[in-house]
Parts: sequence; C-alpha cells; structure tokens
Amino acid sequence: MPILEVSNIEKHFGETKVLENISFTMDEGTALTIIGSSGSGKTTLLRCLNFLETPDGGSFSVNGQVLFDAAQKKNFSEEEIRRRRLHFGLVFQQFNLFPQYTALENVMLAPQLSLKTKAKTEHLDVKQESEKIRENAKELLDRMGLSNRMDNYPHQLSGGQQQRVAIARALALHPDILCFDEPTSALDPELTGEVLRVIRNLASQHTTMIIVTHEMSFAHDVSDRVIFMDQGVIAEQGTPEQVFEHPTSERTKQFLQSYRK
Repeated sequence: MPILEVSNIEKHFGETKVLENISFTMDEGTALTIIGSSGSGKTTLLRCLNFLETPDGGSFSVNGQVLFDAAQKKNFSEEEIRRRRLHFGLVFQQFNLFPQYTALENVMLAPQLSLKTKAKTEHLDVKQESEKIRENAKELLDRMGLSNRMDNYPHQLSGGQQQRVAIARALALHPDILCFDEPTSALDPELTGEVLRVIRNLASQHTTMIIVTHEMSFAHDVSDRVIFMDQGVIAEQGTPEQVFEHPTSERTKQFLQSYRK
C-alpha cells in the first residue's frame, strides 16, 4: 500500500483554478520531486497536504488513513488539524526560525509543545521525556553537520546553516513524509550545495520526501519519481529517466529545454 494517496485534489482562489484533478501516489522510503514553472501550483499543493490551505475537492490519505476528504464537508478543530498535520514535516523557502531561540531550542520547541499536550491526558515522566527530546534534537543537528552550532542563534548562522536547522526541526516530530518547498531558493550557489547535500543524504537513508525544486540536475539525481506541473495540472509524471530524458508532453519538453539553454 502506498504511504501517500492523493486523489483529484482541486483548489480555487475565486475564479482561478490553481489545482485541478491532482492525483498521484508515492511509496514509503522514496523521494518524489515536483517541478514546473512558477505559478504552476507546486507550493499550493504542498500547502494543501500540510493543512495550510483547504482543498475545494478531492481527498488524500497517509498509510491508509484518510486525512482529508472534501466530500465529507467536515470542519476540523485546530487541535484536529495539528494532529493530522503531524504526518507531514514542511521545510519552507524562508527558514522561519524563531530568532529568540538557539538552534537547539528551535529544534526542541515543537516536540516540547506536543509533550505538554500529551502530559495532560497521559501518565508521562515529563522530565525524562524532555531529556529524550533534547537528545534527539542534538542527534538531528549532528546529522545536519551542526554539532558545533547548537547554542547559536539564527542571526549567528549562515543561510545554509539556518536551513539545515529548519530541516532538523521538521524531522524532530518524526513525520511520515518530509516536504521541501524550494529549500534553496533563498540561498546563494555555495550555500545551496550544502543544503542539497543534506537532502541527498536523507534520500540515501530512504527518508520519504516530497521536494518542490527548480534544481533540475538535483531532481534528476535524487528522485525516485518526478511530477511536472503546468497551470495547476499534472502534465507528466514518471521516473527521472522518463520525465527528463524521454518526456512525452510537449509542455514538459519546452520547460526542460528552457533549463538547458
């Protein structure tokens, strides 16, 4: 069974159809990249999956559990949205770190808030659980190559380092699927490389990921599957070899040709 099943997702802003009939599946431990021109709906799709936008149609499920179905016309409470959102971790274009917290504190914050909520209904040793959260955050930052930057505040870190903290933060809640929305768009080429190396490493460890990116060579190398979106629809999807080397859609061919120039 696929880890993620997306069926006929639609999103409208007024009269504008931003997403139309978006359907795909992905398996656990695979990397799916979504490519396409600016305004093609890539970011909106990620925002729908992460409950930052509400689709106007369609459904999606994780591990067989339906998280959203527009046909049910159900309004979720904030608590229910937070719970369903835990299936996904999202790394934004901008790092969105809290400036008043250190790198370590940024990574620990969401798990600590989750612990406070659980402690109200479950018999937990809060001190012991807090220590586990701290150790996990340290381990994640070490994986990001930031073991010597844990006590630094965001303004003391480079853009690439801040983005790696953001990746560690997204991983801290152990999401089923890690989502990246143009993770290198705010970085210069040198810093882009260090973030892409981290994502490549995550892919080699079979982390389940959806990556929206304009880095075509990276998408080719790191992906198990590729989706090309154009004007709110999926124009083509397949393996990297199929999409990049043998595209069938004329629009895909035009898009890729523009990157080769």
